[in-house]
Amino acid sequence: MRLVLASTSPYRRDLLARLGIPFETAAPDVDETPLPGESPDDTAMRLSQLKARAVAVKFPDALIIGSDQVALLGGRQLGKPGSHDNAVEQLRAMRGRTLEFHTALTLLNARTGHAQTANVPVRLVMRDYSDTQIEAYLRKDQPYNCCGSARSESLGIALIARFETEDPNALVGLPLIKLTEMLANEGVDVLTA
Repeated sequence: MRLVLASTSPYRRDLLARLGIPFETAAPDVDETPLPGESPDDTAMRLSQLKARAVAVKFPDALIIGSDQVALLGGRQLGKPGSHDNAVEQLRAMRGRTLEFHTALTLLNARTGHAQTANVPVRLVMRDYSDTQIEAYLRKDQPYNCCGSARSESLGIALIARFETEDPNALVGLPLIKLTEMLANEGVDVLTA
């Protein structure tokens, strides 16, 4: 059965490649705006399902992986900064504080319509870094397409004091431990595939 990642994220693509099984990618083209009054974990779960279903239309005989991530700082959702100034603002606001990341995962069997969905939370504690360190980090790493402006898989790790989660891959955007469990439920053993 074909495996399709409903994402154009290079971070999710690199994570999925670690499993060593063939897959394709497809852009899900969904509106990622949170609904009024929607909690961060509900937003992430809804969007992971929407992404999987949007791509399933093009791949009716595939297993579709949808994922979405929402970061929360003091009740405020953080997205991708998109620019240097926005990243500086996010990193200043995060300094010395704790964030919650909600990384939702959906595996949809497009052939049967069976969907598995889970939220893998990450609690992230940031260091008390300086403005000089923020500028140096942004100059070197340029994480403008990264939720929360700190890429843990590269130099952004120096801004992080610690994190708590059942799967460290969830912080990057694709919980591989949960995904391997979901794939096994669909008859795909990544170790023997």
